[in-house]
Amino acid sequence: MTNFRIVVGVDGSEGGRRALRWAVHEAAGRGGTVQAVAAWRWDETDDDIIGSAAREVTSDMLDRELGALPSFQREGVAIAGEVVEGRPADVLAAAAANADLLVLGSHGTSRLMHTVLGSVSEECIGKANCPVVVVPVGHEMPHAAELAVPDSAS
Repeated sequence: MTNFRIVVGVDGSEGGRRALRWAVHEAAGRGGTVQAVAAWRWDETDDDIIGSAAREVTSDMLDRELGALPSFQREGVAIAGEVVEGRPADVLAAAAANADLLVLGSHGTSRLMHTVLGSVSEECIGKANCPVVVVPVGHEMPHAAELAVPDSAS
């Protein structure tokens, strides 16, 4: 049996943090794995030094986000991080091509779809080959005590 594989977009935003926590929680419940993907690009110039710096900044951000996950939440979940050059929606859709689920964070409170979901989330919904979960900015993960399975005898 193959593992349930979840790809999650991480961008250093609060929405991205919530999406990462949700994805890890979901993977833990399914015995699955998480591939955290951060996209970067530098369109302004062909300068390799600036492009390398942009990649390094993105890599550092991803390391910080993964390192900030609570240890109880990470327990038993294989989590891999990947930094990929390209447009975020293209990178995430490609990374999720063979995934079971793509998880993204939303942002904003406007009624307009591209503001509510964010342009990357909106674009990924149209491009992804798997189900897409968009975690709202206001979504809170349950506390550790609430994650425990209730005792059926009580």
